[in-house]
Amino acid sequence: MSDTYENRIEPPLAGDETATLIGSLERRRATLAWKCGGLDAEGMRATVGASAVTLGGLLKHLARVEEEKFSHMLHDRPFGEPWTTADWEADPEWDWNSAAEDTPEQLMELWSGAVARSRLLLAEALEHGGLDQLVRCTWLDGGSPSLRRMMIDLIEEYARHTGHADLIRESVDGLVGEDPPS
Repeated sequence: MSDTYENRIEPPLAGDETATLIGSLERRRATLAWKCGGLDAEGMRATVGASAVTLGGLLKHLARVEEEKFSHMLHDRPFGEPWTTADWEADPEWDWNSAAEDTPEQLMELWSGAVARSRLLLAEALEHGGLDQLVRCTWLDGGSPSLRRMMIDLIEEYARHTGHADLIRESVDGLVGEDPPS
């Protein structure tokens, strides 16, 4: 689905729309994994400037977003754990805030598990229709976005947050760049 060139995950140069969207999403996922990899708990809790965003919070938040987009929105399946037992009323930012209580290994496992499930759920949806199919969840106005729109929204979400991860990781140990070293 995506081409690798010297550790760089790229969408195909001349692929179809589906392969290009999946390749773009996989590039963002790989960048986030690299930026969050190999850190201790202190590194996962580091912040930059006035922002409260942490790498651990990013991982937990994006694990929830993966679950929301592919399981809930696309397939109308209920949320799994830890999302169903979290007290969202007491803390609407629970995914961000509770990450400080988790180990780096727990956070990476939660996120990578969510990504693995999302890949399977996307493949299942694509077998039963293309990008034009509507997701099962409706928006507040009663409309349902297409799978294409959902994918674009998710790529945008990852792009925004990998920018945060770039800044935070550089502040932790100086790691910079777009791709893992060769």
